[in-house]
Amino acid sequence: MMSRLRKWISSPDGIRKIINVYGPYLGAGVKVTHIAPDYRSASVEMTLRWYNTNYVGTHFGGSLYSMVDPMYMLLLMNRLGKDYIVWDKSASIEFIKPGSGRVSAHFEVTDERLEEIRGATANGDKYLPAWDVDIVNDKGELVARVNKVLYVRRKRDKGR
Repeated sequence: MMSRLRKWISSPDGIRKIINVYGPYLGAGVKVTHIAPDYRSASVEMTLRWYNTNYVGTHFGGSLYSMVDPMYMLLLMNRLGKDYIVWDKSASIEFIKPGSGRVSAHFEVTDERLEEIRGATANGDKYLPAWDVDIVNDKGELVARVNKVLYVRRKRDKGR
C-alpha cells in the first residue's frame, strides 16, 4: 500500500494534485492543469477572484508571479534526475497589461535545452539557464512576462 502511495505521490498526476491543494497555490487560486508524463511541459491557470484581486480590481502581481514560480524547477529536477542539484536562482516579472478573467502560462523543457544543461554541467560546473514565460489572458494577450534563472549543478561523486 505505501509503495503504491509513494509511487502515486511522485507521479506527474500526483504532483499536480498535491500542488493544487498546496497552501500558496490554493490561496492564490492557481491551478496546475497539466504536467506531462515525462515532465517535458506543464500548464497553469488562475481565474480572477475576490481573494487574488488587487486594489484596482485586476490580478494581484504576487499571484501572477506565484503561478509560475516553481514550475521550471519542478520540470527540470524531474527531467535531469537525482544526480543533479536544481534551485531557483533569481526571477523578475514585467507587467505588460492588467490581467482580468482567467490567465494562464505554459512551460516546456525541450530535449535540446536538456542536453545543453547536461553538457554545461558534465564536469560538475554550475550552470544558470534562464527561461522567459509568458502569462496570457483568454484572448492570448500578454499580461506579464517572467524571467526565471535556475542554478543547476551535477552532484559530485562521493568518492572525491
